[in-house]
Amino acid sequence: MLMNKYKLIIYWSQDDDCFLVEVPELAGCMAEGKTYTEAVLNAEKIIAEWLETAQMQGRSIPEPRGRLMTA
Repeated sequence: MLMNKYKLIIYWSQDDDCFLVEVPELAGCMAEGKTYTEAVLNAEKIIAEWLETAQMQGRSIPEPRGRLMTA
């Protein structure tokens, strides 16, 4: 399954009082949680739902790109 290979960007949101997780390779795919671990677990569920929905709608599913390269 591809979901564990997608890049996660995890950060604390003072405004939301929780951790937010963005999955940049999957448009609009985000999750939250009161703890870091809860946020990651929620992200795994959301990724699975995102992939399932894309497949059902016949949309292409991006391959995980791996490590960000910076200058």
